[in-house]
Amino acid sequence: MTERSVTHATFCIERTYDAAPERVFAAFSDQAAKDRWFGGGDDWKRLERAFDFRVGGEERAVGQWASGVVTAFHAYYHDIVPNERVVFGYDMHLDGVRISVSLTTVEIKPAGRGTRLVFTEQGAFLDGYDDAGAREHGTNGLLDALGRSLAD
Repeated sequence: MTERSVTHATFCIERTYDAAPERVFAAFSDQAAKDRWFGGGDDWKRLERAFDFRVGGEERAVGQWASGVVTAFHAYYHDIVPNERVVFGYDMHLDGVRISVSLTTVEIKPAGRGTRLVFTEQGAFLDGYDDAGAREHGTNGLLDALGRSLAD
């Protein structure tokens, strides 16, 4: 039998974007806007997508890397305050194996003519498949992509 383990970790990333809070919120709440920044980039091919942005709704993104590895993101929306806050829980799978379960809070705050985004994730990283450092690194990349999508 495989030895089971769990590592708990929390990280917080802050970004300031030169876009109004309504536009930053739309980048999370509108599927077309989110699809511009949320994903694996050129080396990742989307296989499945579902998007139901509402309290009680679910989001799913499944894709395959050039290496053949399949990743799956499955989120559940718990709290949404338009233009201010999104709270969701999600799990990640790697080739069908659950590697983590997280609770994420996205805070959207006016900052001058732009927006300060505070992204806080509390994760349970399972059986040695993932760790907070790798997840934080990946999330930084996603938030960089969000910034590029807002600049377009």
